[in-house]
Amino acid sequence: MRRCGYCDFNTYTARDLGAGASRGNYANMVIREMRLTRDWQLAHGVDEPAAETVFFGGGTPTILPACDLVAMLDAIRDTWGVAPDAEITTEANPDTVDADYIRELADGGFTRVSFGMQSAVPHVLKTLDRTHTPANVAAGVRAADKAGLRSSVDLIYGAPGESLDDWRTSVRTAVDLGVDHISAYALTVEPTTKMGRQIAAGILPKPDDDDEAAKYEIADDTLAEAGLQWYEISNWARPGYESRHNLGYWRNIDWAGLGPGAHSHYNHVTDIDEAPIGAADGEADGARGPASPSAHALRAWDVAHPRMWGAAINERCVPWGGSESITPGEHLEELIMLGLRLREGLDLDLVNRTITMLERDGHDSPFRTIGVGDLTALADDGLITVGCDADGHARIVPTRRGRLLNDAVIERFFDLAGV
Repeated sequence: MRRCGYCDFNTYTARDLGAGASRGNYANMVIREMRLTRDWQLAHGVDEPAAETVFFGGGTPTILPACDLVAMLDAIRDTWGVAPDAEITTEANPDTVDADYIRELADGGFTRVSFGMQSAVPHVLKTLDRTHTPANVAAGVRAADKAGLRSSVDLIYGAPGESLDDWRTSVRTAVDLGVDHISAYALTVEPTTKMGRQIAAGILPKPDDDDEAAKYEIADDTLAEAGLQWYEISNWARPGYESRHNLGYWRNIDWAGLGPGAHSHYNHVTDIDEAPIGAADGEADGARGPASPSAHALRAWDVAHPRMWGAAINERCVPWGGSESITPGEHLEELIMLGLRLREGLDLDLVNRTITMLERDGHDSPFRTIGVGDLTALADDGLITVGCDADGHARIVPTRRGRLLNDAVIERFFDLAGV
């Protein structure tokens, strides 16, 4: 197993990294982290309901045996509970799964597999340092279909040397697989990756904004014609097949992240001391967890290196490398940014209620409530539409032009709200 040239995920290729963080013992360590995390949650007023979604990803979880993924899922059931209709997804490199592997996942309670397809064109896959073939992807989707699992595929556009026809081939091939969900992401080049260094050295050309915009439009048109509608800027699905897990992120709900580098988010946390990371007393089994200044909302992240992550767990600490309070103003910013990525749109009434609450609570801020009339310029520029939901709330939805210029739409909305 090796890292792809464009990949900036928190990945390590060594099989044994010490402190119990070896590949063979990884599932056991994650299960121990679950117990420590649950004790910390209960000690700080976070009593979550049964999990509605579970997602294994952020790398290649399928390099582990299927029984390890099932064991971690079983531990989630034991620790938090899993809702009867929960969505249970794993990402999968097409090279790392076969029909037997996928059947074991299905038997263990998984409902969905997200395959890292990236492209259907061999020379583009080579540029991306991907080792799978289009045939691997098709075989994986067929195996998932046979096992009764839903499938999604991820595509990347904008790779150096990818033509518009190459991209059309990839999107058409993804549609022809018969999946009900497709993600398409513009290539992001990080300077510390192999591809980033090649671009900096002039070996590869850097992605072009106009080229990526044209490819986005190709994807949007082709997928819409096939019956998949966009529900988030980079995601398309047949109605009812949207990724519930990813929608949870975009709707800013609570989630617990487990594993090296994983992030967690809690909207309401109480009884937090101002103690150093790892120094707060936990609950019954003596677990120790990180602490942060008292706040309504908290974001935290696990230690990135597996060896340090494993060492913290062995010391009975929740293995956070840091945490931060989310201020009311930051919460407002996130509400706006995330809402303007969604087809369901940004709830203008919720934005204004949040601003009014900040004013009522005495926050000295420049925030301003926004009326529908204030949005005329954005609508006239073809960047948004303004409609109403079933509750009569104004919903601000980006047009396709607004999706392509999403950063600019967010900035203009920030200006209107005084963010």
